[in-house]
Amino acid sequence: MKRSFSLRTRVAAATALGATIVVVALGIFVSMAISRNNLAELDRRLETASDVLVPNAATAGLFLGAIGDEGSFAVTVRSAGGQVIVSTPTRLPELEPGWGNAEVDGTRYRVFTAQVPVIGALASIAVPYSDAQSATANQNRQVVVVGVIAVASATALGWLFGGRAVRPLVELTHRISRRDTHLTPTTSGVREADELAAAAESMLRDVSEAQTATTAALATARDFAAVSAHEIRTPLTAMRTDIEVLRAHELPADERSEILGDLARSQGRVESTLSDLERLAKGELSSEKDFVDCNLGEICDVVADDAKRTHPGVQVTIAAADLTVRGLPGGIRLTLGNAITNAVRHGGAEHVHITLTPSQSTAGAVFTIDDDGSGIPESDRTVVFERFQRGSRVTKSGSGLGLALVAQQAALHGGRAFFTDSPLGGARLVVTLHEAAPTGIES
Repeated sequence: MKRSFSLRTRVAAATALGATIVVVALGIFVSMAISRNNLAELDRRLETASDVLVPNAATAGLFLGAIGDEGSFAVTVRSAGGQVIVSTPTRLPELEPGWGNAEVDGTRYRVFTAQVPVIGALASIAVPYSDAQSATANQNRQVVVVGVIAVASATALGWLFGGRAVRPLVELTHRISRRDTHLTPTTSGVREADELAAAAESMLRDVSEAQTATTAALATARDFAAVSAHEIRTPLTAMRTDIEVLRAHELPADERSEILGDLARSQGRVESTLSDLERLAKGELSSEKDFVDCNLGEICDVVADDAKRTHPGVQVTIAAADLTVRGLPGGIRLTLGNAITNAVRHGGAEHVHITLTPSQSTAGAVFTIDDDGSGIPESDRTVVFERFQRGSRVTKSGSGLGLALVAQQAALHGGRAFFTDSPLGGARLVVTLHEAAPTGIES
């Protein structure tokens, strides 16, 4: 298994590597410069000594042999024919005038040879290379020590500042591990780390919100499926019983006709329930992109025309303000259509009046649907908005989803639906919508 390292360690290691490369390159350059400078210093010493020796070469023999060189320098004066006139105990080889190098008895020397114009001789003066090498070695050791300290300091600073740079990521990792969804922006002073941490926090927030929405959707779907299965199973069971009776018995025509009528009603109930379930599911799956600007007055006219064809003999009147709202056109039509159908089918209404007005408390709209039917008891006015729930006075079968769809659409538009008493004698359904923009009033 490949070993992993923390980002902080990697930053420190990268800093150390970079510092090492820079220090080594500078060290080589400085070492070469030191070597050249020390050699130049050695040459200056020889030049200075030559300025003293050459004018006094004729008398140098009086003291050179006596004092010796003790390994610190060497001097040799030769005639034009190459004969040694005078020399220190360390005798230098014959060399051409100028700078040169020589090795005597295993010791390397730096040599400067100059002409002695008075006696026509050549004077060579030398010092051991070890002098320059010793100074160079000492200075190189100092460079190495400084380089090691620089690399160590850079590594420590890389560790320190690397820790600050990755701190948002470390804190984010801790929050993710403990599933902390209450995230707040962090600032380390390092732009890339802050941007990465902010992106990760945003992603985690989106994942958390999606997870919450998915959990809620699954819970709703489980409840929805269980209740829907129960509601559909009941008419299907009745249909199966009727079919078995028809199959097993030879019934008189009137009884057979009655059973067939029950089958038709049960089939209609199943079809109605499935249709309402489809509409309910579409409402739950709607999103912001499905919302468009809707003219509520025009929707009221369309719903009234549809109701007159669906329920012949029922009078539908409208008093609508011309309002525009951002919403779901199909959902609003469904709300009004279900309200009229519920009033006619279960309340026995013959007159339904729809009033559309701007909301007084918010920038919204209010639908008021009055009917002259039997009304809804106060004890049922909340229950009837729940799925598969019917009022206590209901005599005709239905899916129990009509008013649940009304409540759903009201909630999707930021409002609510509720019942009160109607001045027409029946029930008044009030549906509020938010964020409507009034453009005029029509009677």
